[in-house]
Amino acid sequence: MRALILAGGFGTRLRPLSCTRPKLMFPIANRPLLDWVLERLSKSGVTRVVLAVNYMADVLRENFGKSKYGLEIVYSLEKKPLGTGGPIKMAEKFLGDTDEPFFVLNGDILSSMDYSELLAAHTSHKADATLALHEVDDPSRFGVVEMNGNEQILRFVEKPKKEEAPSKLVNAGVYVLNHTVFDLIPSDRKVSIEREVFPVLAGSGGLYGHKFNGVWIDIGKPSDYIQANKIVLDEIASEKPFLGKGAKVRSRVKIIPPVAIGSGAIIEDDVCIGPYVSIGNDVTVGKGSRIQDSVIYSKAWIDKFSSIKGAIIGEGAIIGSWVKVEEQCIVGDHAVINDNVTLTQKVQICPSKEVDASIFEPSTVM
Repeated sequence: MRALILAGGFGTRLRPLSCTRPKLMFPIANRPLLDWVLERLSKSGVTRVVLAVNYMADVLRENFGKSKYGLEIVYSLEKKPLGTGGPIKMAEKFLGDTDEPFFVLNGDILSSMDYSELLAAHTSHKADATLALHEVDDPSRFGVVEMNGNEQILRFVEKPKKEEAPSKLVNAGVYVLNHTVFDLIPSDRKVSIEREVFPVLAGSGGLYGHKFNGVWIDIGKPSDYIQANKIVLDEIASEKPFLGKGAKVRSRVKIIPPVAIGSGAIIEDDVCIGPYVSIGNDVTVGKGSRIQDSVIYSKAWIDKFSSIKGAIIGEGAIIGSWVKVEEQCIVGDHAVINDNVTLTQKVQICPSKEVDASIFEPSTVM
């Protein structure tokens, strides 16, 4: 069984973090998002994964190489953005040498889905394409389906107004496709599979859906990204902190699970961490600091008596002493926040910028 992961997006809503890494390299409980996805695919019987890459493709190649978890990894490079359908057509040469159906996954989805269950539903319906579906309160951000009692999709509407949505069942960003779908995708141009292909399949009766009720989150916004970290932390560190190799936690540190602390991290005395904190590899947290509901990337330095709540601190960033970083703030990689600075809600600091005065209104420092 083979799978195609759409990994070429720019992650514009996750800037400034996505200015310096592709979305699939965003750490979730100190492991890249792609690592979690590959592990689950391997457990579901997939043997080859094709990564449809564009933005920062070399970063993915350097980190994942040609294999992981027993999976063969192949890279399909888009020279220009091709939407959600174009990369599928472009990867036909890596997927089309067998008659087996194949999975397609949006690269920014964290899910507990059983892929083999989705394949079984696809096979039983003799479908051309089967979409994993998830029920949400507000379907206006997603592709929404109208489905009959046999799981056949009658209509597919991409991002409707909330009051016009045919249901609350949305496209979960995971599909099983037959090879006949390649014939519906034009070559060498940008194609939206949601707007140009799925409605055609629904009209011909070949599009089916399969609802699942497990963990599912689209990591498209900073708040969703922090929530994804919380979900995984609940799974791996709900009772005691997950400590990486060589992490040094001083005796007078208070940890409130769930918390993950990466390899080589140093946590000084009188620090309070948690709940829901991911601290990356080689991070230093100075005496008396407090971190809650936050993600701290590797090699960040947080000086003494600082407070970070509901924020994301980028790789190699430096947070001075007596600094306060509040909810929905993002500090980009290698940025410097000097002593005694306060950043209130929704302040974004671009990579390598230095801030020496407090910011009390939502804004971006570029």
